[in-house]
Amino acid sequence: MLTELERPDVAGPFAGIGAVDCDVHPRSPEQADLLPFVDSYWKDMLPYRDIGHMELTSYPFSTKPFRAEGADGGVASPERLAEALLDPLGLSAAVLNVVNGVQALFDPYLQTVMCQATNRWLAAEWLDRDPRLRAALLVPFRHVEEAVAEIRRYADDKRFVQVLAICMGDGLLGQRQYWPIYKAASEAGFALSIHPGSAYRHAPTQAGFLSYLVEEQVTFAQGFASQTASLLSEGVLTEFPDMKVVMAESGISWLFGLSWRMAKDWRGSRVEVPWLKESPEVILQRQLRFTLQPFDAPEDPDSLMAAVDCVGGPEMLLFSSDFPHDQGPSPLWPKGLPAELAPGICRENVLATYPRLEL
Repeated sequence: MLTELERPDVAGPFAGIGAVDCDVHPRSPEQADLLPFVDSYWKDMLPYRDIGHMELTSYPFSTKPFRAEGADGGVASPERLAEALLDPLGLSAAVLNVVNGVQALFDPYLQTVMCQATNRWLAAEWLDRDPRLRAALLVPFRHVEEAVAEIRRYADDKRFVQVLAICMGDGLLGQRQYWPIYKAASEAGFALSIHPGSAYRHAPTQAGFLSYLVEEQVTFAQGFASQTASLLSEGVLTEFPDMKVVMAESGISWLFGLSWRMAKDWRGSRVEVPWLKESPEVILQRQLRFTLQPFDAPEDPDSLMAAVDCVGGPEMLLFSSDFPHDQGPSPLWPKGLPAELAPGICRENVLATYPRLEL
């Protein structure tokens, strides 16, 4: 039986319309899960190096925001996910995002094999067991050649719809060393999804490290803003205009100030970035998309829609639950968001964002 905390709100306008959930978290695989999907060398090395559960947070996954399915911070199995989310909401698909310590590994070879094994595990233990499931592909950003190879390896498997990155990783995602990843992703129709997470190479703020979870959750907006500015100013969005960038769990309120400021400053300094032929807000509205949970606009309908219009309109929004993570009192469908927007946010926007998604 599901507890009240584990049962999603099924009363919103998203229920029963064949919605697509763009951010669901399966459990992070353990060593025993991955060993069947690695070669003989790594079958020896993973136990030898004691590589098991990998956390990517400065606080334990057993804390309340990650508690719904246990200490691993995600849904335990496809059957559990179907019972708890897919069936109650009548979802036509859900995108699985594995966010764990793979993103922070220094060793490029270890990061490569862990990404490969996790993708194989996702395909065999999740995607093969429920046709409604889709997934984000993990690629080793510290080994760009292997990242490109992994994208091409899955180019024909349309169940993988996006490439996953974290908003506070080793470096700014717009920089040139990562462009081969985006080229391969764009050619194969993958979106790029940026999710909260830090490799903790550097302090998450300009003034040092944080003390509390609430600080970190708010500070992630700085990471998203920095990555957006990088992807825009370095020319990634111009070079790959067909690739959508999905900001998962970022909220929307930070975008307006960034977009307005970049558009204003671009007018006076565009000699530095001649590849930007359009004003920044035009490019951002065309290519950025935002998952719905957690939503940080006011509940008053007029104020909420004013905030949405400031960042480009409801076409920028994608339905998500962030299941099973706890977003507190925030409902799956934000209070004040008109119900008539549900078909667009829950299906039409999603299909336009993910060209690989086949329902």
